[in-house]
Amino acid sequence: MQKQLSCVLLIDDDEPTNFINRVILEEAGYAIHIQITQGGKEALDYLTHCGKFADAPEQSPCPDLILLDVNMPAMDGWEFLAQYKELPQAQKAEIVVVMLTTSLNPDDEARASGIPEISGFRNKPLTTVMLRMILTDFFEAG
Repeated sequence: MQKQLSCVLLIDDDEPTNFINRVILEEAGYAIHIQITQGGKEALDYLTHCGKFADAPEQSPCPDLILLDVNMPAMDGWEFLAQYKELPQAQKAEIVVVMLTTSLNPDDEARASGIPEISGFRNKPLTTVMLRMILTDFFEAG
């Protein structure tokens, strides 16, 4: 049995994608808590217990895994990462960030590979097989 994650944070502006990803995570049973944010700003608020997440930080567990979309309005995945890098190390803890995107631009994958905070780069849609591979790659003891 693979490790059950305490929290997975989905950062994507597309509601149907978030719905499908939540269902995949729930059916796989690999996450105790699944948090969905509609963009980078909301995700940063979640991670720093600000905004709508300020009143109940105990209900905002630190994610083990972030699945991050690249193309979002207002604050895209790259802008999120620029601000994420600036967070204190204690807030980033041991979070694994995987970019999950529809982008087929090879420049995006090359750019992602040069950012130490990004652990992986995958193309949508998320599948049970892909989720299992992410868990195996980043969370199983060797």
